[in-house]
Amino acid sequence: MLFARTGRNLKSFFAGGEAVPWFIGGLSLFMSFFSAGTFVAWGSIAYKHGWVAITIQWTMCIGAIVTGLYLAPRWKQTGALTAAEFIRERLGLTVQKAYIFIFTLVSIFIKGSVLYPVAKLVSSSLNLPLVPTTIGLGIFMIAYTAVGGLWAVMVTDILQFVVLSAAVFILLPLSLDRVGGLEGFTNSVPTDFFSPLSGEYTLGFVLAFVFYHIAYIGGNWTFVQRYTSVDSPKSARKVAFLFAGLYLIAPIIWMLPPMIYRVIDPSLTGLDTENAYLKICQLVLPPGLLGLMLTGMYFSTSASANTALNVVSAVFTNDIYKGLINPGASDKQLIRVARGSSWVFGLGMIVIALLVPKAGGMVEVVLSISAITGGPLLAPPLWALFSKRLTSGATLWISVFGLSVNLFFKVLSPWLFQYKLSRGGETVIGVGLTLVLLLGYELYQRSRNVIAPDYFRYKIARQQKHDDATEATTAEEALAIAEQNRFGLKVIAGSLVFTALMLFGMSTFATSGASATALIGGLILIAALIPWRASRKVASGQDSNQPQKIVNSEN
Repeated sequence: MLFARTGRNLKSFFAGGEAVPWFIGGLSLFMSFFSAGTFVAWGSIAYKHGWVAITIQWTMCIGAIVTGLYLAPRWKQTGALTAAEFIRERLGLTVQKAYIFIFTLVSIFIKGSVLYPVAKLVSSSLNLPLVPTTIGLGIFMIAYTAVGGLWAVMVTDILQFVVLSAAVFILLPLSLDRVGGLEGFTNSVPTDFFSPLSGEYTLGFVLAFVFYHIAYIGGNWTFVQRYTSVDSPKSARKVAFLFAGLYLIAPIIWMLPPMIYRVIDPSLTGLDTENAYLKICQLVLPPGLLGLMLTGMYFSTSASANTALNVVSAVFTNDIYKGLINPGASDKQLIRVARGSSWVFGLGMIVIALLVPKAGGMVEVVLSISAITGGPLLAPPLWALFSKRLTSGATLWISVFGLSVNLFFKVLSPWLFQYKLSRGGETVIGVGLTLVLLLGYELYQRSRNVIAPDYFRYKIARQQKHDDATEATTAEEALAIAEQNRFGLKVIAGSLVFTALMLFGMSTFATSGASATALIGGLILIAALIPWRASRKVASGQDSNQPQKIVNSEN
């Protein structure tokens, strides 16, 4: 509700005025990638197979490093508000329409599947029925995205990063203590439990997942918004590198508790392994800290889903409503459409969440959708960031062919021929086929020395947009953007102080882990100085009469 009054126009509502501090964007990107599904899906793999769950998540770190080196700065340089806007300018309206349809469908399915596990966790912990819990949590999740826009999503991302990190740092030593410390844990697990590869998660699967995460982190429309909402290509690079650093360390800390639970109770099978994380939390955390953990899991999930909602709504409002239906719409009309579309797409996510159990559980849904759509949907636009030769027609054919082959092997082949690809084969074909087709087309066009007509039109349009944006930037607009970002940073600082005080209070009542809880509270209190000092920098820039210095004061 605090941010309801800060969205003046599409640029401020969906992109933070393109002046979001890079460390806020990086933490928000990290939490957007993170959800209760991390605990449920990867926690299930960690319980069953051990260290391989960490290996799989390290592919995200590699993907983010490549993104920071090559892709994030390119996205910022395009000057586009959304990835869909770039696709329209570079590859044409037909390609954009096709991609919007596929992206919206995929986003609703993936984020709906992410809502399911947190509803399952909350309903199991509090002994509530699953369906009403799913609907209630889903509606609350949609509400603050529709009201507050990008800053509301990012502030929640930061707070849940803090809350979840606090809960996990308290959970880990308590879990190790339950099994006799690190030595007792390592001596009690299967011999191959710390192997980097295991079961269906082979070297081929991991390598394919590296390429998938380069495309996903570098090209997913949700994450592209984080690169375009900062002030410069240099800041966009920092956003990706911060994400990479966090994903180098975080998987080890997060995945150890369900691995430890394997020692305590090795009897879980089937979909029950998805409850391993919750069970270790229930076993070792006192009630107040268990509530904190559940809160963190819920809001990290809503952060992930809300980021997708914000982007899907941005694409619909900016590229469909404004671009096709009502080009002359006022800022007030566009904000109204943005909020209304958030509700429509959010309700679709709730419906999908209710259907996840019938589709084989969260791991099956997420990995299958990623294998089918990742390459065909994400790789061609990324290729177009660098290629002068890729045309709109080739993009459509490559995407359609890739999707058709992936759907055939996933849906029709097991039914018609009783042949099913392994998890690794599914991912290799899903990502690799599109890349091979793109490379083949690029080499063919290069041999003919052909440059796509779309590319020349794009260069002219991009220059015109840059000129228009420069002329349109006013001192009043720059001041409003600086004020919005200063306000967001102050809200983060105040909320961190509140979180620290809450942890201090909980430490006085905790039956175990009191010292760890108080220590984490102290660290969070100190961390509140970071956004507070950043807000002071924005405030000092506001006294200047030079708008560009205001916008770039966080650089």
